[in-house]
Amino acid sequence: MTQPLPLLHQQPTDPAFVQNPYPFYAKAHALGAAFHWAEYQMDCVVQYDLARRIFSHPAFGRADPNPAKKPDHLTDFWAVEDHSMLELEAPRHPVLRKQVLRAFTSRRVRDLAPEITALAHQLIDAFPSQPFDLLTAYAQQIPVIVIARLLGVPDHDAPRLLAWSHDIVKMYQAQRSHADEVAANTAAAEFSNYVQTHIDAKRCTATDDLLSAMIAEEALTGPEIVSTAILLLNAGHEATVHTMGNAVVALINHACPASDPAIEEAMRFDPPLHLFTRWVYEDVILDGVAFHKGQQIALLLAAANRDPARWDQPHRFDPSRVPQQHLAFGAGGHFCLGAPLARLELGIGLRVLFQRCPDLQLVQPPQFADIFHFHGLDRLIVQV
Repeated sequence: MTQPLPLLHQQPTDPAFVQNPYPFYAKAHALGAAFHWAEYQMDCVVQYDLARRIFSHPAFGRADPNPAKKPDHLTDFWAVEDHSMLELEAPRHPVLRKQVLRAFTSRRVRDLAPEITALAHQLIDAFPSQPFDLLTAYAQQIPVIVIARLLGVPDHDAPRLLAWSHDIVKMYQAQRSHADEVAANTAAAEFSNYVQTHIDAKRCTATDDLLSAMIAEEALTGPEIVSTAILLLNAGHEATVHTMGNAVVALINHACPASDPAIEEAMRFDPPLHLFTRWVYEDVILDGVAFHKGQQIALLLAAANRDPARWDQPHRFDPSRVPQQHLAFGAGGHFCLGAPLARLELGIGLRVLFQRCPDLQLVQPPQFADIFHFHGLDRLIVQV
């Protein structure tokens, strides 16, 4: 017979938690593999091995088994989400993922390396001599411009893509407001119309880009292509920006070169997504923790990445660790589709940044934004 999970209280919008959630995760680790988060009314997993098992276990998934009627003011948002790979399970998810992977090839990603390198140098050339925000000048620009080029849409549309992405991802933040929901719905409608316009043009004249490649995969429907394009921007852009900002802070604070092992350690040490939910499809007991059909649970990825049972001194930034797979990109069938692109952008972006700006320093203490379930900086004021 399983025991009730320990109960913990923590407001996710509390300023101290926003700036440093890791003491709370450490408290949870001391209580076991999982706990019940009172403010979310949700069981949360913090143990690495258990979280990884759940990612691949058929008793858990992203699709709501009993979806409620969606509110009218979110019709356009859910028109996108209903076709998103992130929210689907078998049989639709593996089929859709396979078709998209056929278009989103490793070669297509690798071929972006020269463009990413040139873009990084171009952005650094424009850095001001006085202190500035590295997020807006660099970290935000690389992924949004790269994804625009990957999809085959103009660079000059990047600010619009960025604004839509910011509005849509607010749907995944703690304690969103009605105004946030309305803004997300409007952004989803405008973004969908934008992508559809480019799809219609490329059906007539295909070009060498991801939208044209997805159109060529005839098993993909129009709404699936639209949703995938939006997902690639929202998930890829937001996560990459937060990772790059967090990594810059870690590398500067620890006087560490931007090597591949250091970048991987930065993703383990301070990942961009901290909470990822799953639905329970059947009663199951794993590692002594009971999960019940119909329940929604949370995997605390940042806590799992600092599980003391998995890593020695997990709160220490140590690029020399024996490589072990962190959970910043998830695992299992929903392992991040854009992970190769994110790693390429981060590797090139951070190496070029520190090569070109060896005296890069923080001018103000980094401030994290109040955007949990994400964990990223609101601003990063630096001097080159």
